[in-house]
Amino acid sequence: MTATLPIAPASALDALDALESEAIHIFREVAGEFDRPVILFSGGKDSTLLVHLAVKAFAPAPVPFPLLHVDTGHNYPEVIDFRDRLVERLGLRLEVAHVQDWIDDGRLVERPDGTRNPLQTVPLLDTINEHRFDAVFGGGRRDEERARAKERIISLRDAFGRWDPRKQRPELWNLYNGRHAPGEHVRVFPISNWTELDVWRYIQREGIELPPIYFAHEREVFRRDGMWLAEGPWGGPRGNETLKKRSVRYRTVGDGSCTGAVESTATTLDEVIAEVTASRLTERGATRADDRLSEAAMEDRKREGYF
Repeated sequence: MTATLPIAPASALDALDALESEAIHIFREVAGEFDRPVILFSGGKDSTLLVHLAVKAFAPAPVPFPLLHVDTGHNYPEVIDFRDRLVERLGLRLEVAHVQDWIDDGRLVERPDGTRNPLQTVPLLDTINEHRFDAVFGGGRRDEERARAKERIISLRDAFGRWDPRKQRPELWNLYNGRHAPGEHVRVFPISNWTELDVWRYIQREGIELPPIYFAHEREVFRRDGMWLAEGPWGGPRGNETLKKRSVRYRTVGDGSCTGAVESTATTLDEVIAEVTASRLTERGATRADDRLSEAAMEDRKREGYF
């Protein structure tokens, strides 16, 4: 009898390879099933990862759908510069919905607290309707926050962009149901099963460029509600709050009025990965003031159509 070597099962794939393969499969499934997909892109690490995966999914052809950035006007300059350079380098199409335009024509009103993150919902839904996007890719991950933990990979939204948990479909054996009625659309989350650590390890493996604010740098910040916030067009210290120069980095990118930095000396990918490995808080739990507006802040925004 001749001995034969065992064949490694598919599950023996490297964990990052398996996550990459799943995400690429989702991109290709959506491209084949939907007419007008779009990728939400903020210039942050998760949306940059989405773009990298989309490029891989369709290479050597170009990515067959555009990017959409809902710009609050309260972004860090380094992130906007990175966004524009990435789009130019990869030859991508970029649609930008400026929240300021909705404020200027009266469709939105500034909030008393100055944050514009909750104001993104109306521009997002208006832009989806204007361009008739039927599948909207997002970089949400289940490890980030409780409202995201129960999200499907393909999530149905009604004609008003709202999320209804009773209308979500089971996703057995990696089979995704994208059926939707006219006026409805789906949100698609190809990296749902990734963790923050997976994202950073993949970024290191693939050599993906990120905005420099993800690495430690000197910045003037002030302390509020346990977070280090930066001064900007959105406002600055008030009351007894004072600016202090600290070595910080950002774990997530969003509206400057509600996105906090963490004290850090991590200037390399190895050092960032070591920090993330040791952390006991998700990036949103540690640095996003908008998630602290209420116990169900993200859940409420998801029902309204933002997430």
